[in-house]
Amino acid sequence: MARRRQAVTIKHVAADAGVSLQTVSRVINNEPNVRPVMKDRVQASIDKLGYVPSIAAQRMSGSRSYLILAINDRERTIADWQTRQGTDWVDQMLFGGMLKCAEHGYRMIFELVDTHNDHVERELGATIAALQPDGVILTPPHSENPLITGFLAKRKIPFARIGSITAGPGIAMTMDDEGSARRATDYLIATGHRHIGFIAGSNEYDLSNWRIDGWRKAMAAAGLATDDLCVRGDFSYDSGVAATHALLDLQTPPTAIIASNDQMTLAALDTLGKRGLNVPDDVSLISFDNTPVVRFTDPQLTAVDQPIAATFSKAVELLITNGSAHELQQPVVIVGSLVERGSTAPPRCDAAN
Repeated sequence: MARRRQAVTIKHVAADAGVSLQTVSRVINNEPNVRPVMKDRVQASIDKLGYVPSIAAQRMSGSRSYLILAINDRERTIADWQTRQGTDWVDQMLFGGMLKCAEHGYRMIFELVDTHNDHVERELGATIAALQPDGVILTPPHSENPLITGFLAKRKIPFARIGSITAGPGIAMTMDDEGSARRATDYLIATGHRHIGFIAGSNEYDLSNWRIDGWRKAMAAAGLATDDLCVRGDFSYDSGVAATHALLDLQTPPTAIIASNDQMTLAALDTLGKRGLNVPDDVSLISFDNTPVVRFTDPQLTAVDQPIAATFSKAVELLITNGSAHELQQPVVIVGSLVERGSTAPPRCDAAN
């Protein structure tokens, strides 16, 4: 039976080079207070032994942990996982964040925190104490929770606030929710629609209101009335069903609907079908999110593609490098795009008039 090869550790490198563990750690961390001759000796041992630095070895200097902590809302994340309805928010945040961390020799740790928990500071404090991250990425609604942002600021832990434009500590970042809603609305207007409904998300998230603002501004710029064409949902399928019924029951129902996430758009698609309306011939649909499920509907859904991975990648980069003054202009905006598919078309002549 072949013997398992023993892993090379920092102790082996130190012994081979004839130096202390701290010296090897300083070389690994590329610290300035190491004489060139000593650095060459340690590097020669690293190359000779085929040593790959671990996070534990990098942390020995005590200056950095080489960990970035990403925090997501526990309740909503677990609900999404349990229903298995195709959301890929977590996948995309890890995709963007982990790859950027790897470029800099860091690791990303993912944790769930209940933003409604009365003990949120204690819960977060335990996580911070255990991991000692070099930076933290907050997602909605945590990014707008003063208990969380205040806790991190008090402890002088760098953090990014995704989905936040509120003045305060941390790096405010958005995915241009208002601009995306405006572009989606402009697209429908250019296609010929004049009665465009909007299904908004939960009021708990500021981005829900930013999207409403984008829709309203586009409608106003085109001289179009909004009246009762905005109905509030809560990002759930059931709320999308209720909102769609409310829009269709208007005296002048919309010829197009924008919904603030894929679940509410799926609900709109199903509800329209049950009421004998065809998409896109009778009503056009546009969704936010662009999760995998939108490519498996009939028709496939036109959707705002939120730059989740790109936003997390940028957040990691700014936390690790500290960013330039220009990069840290508040808020940092990552712009998304509109992906055109089969759920949008010009309105029928009788509907447009």
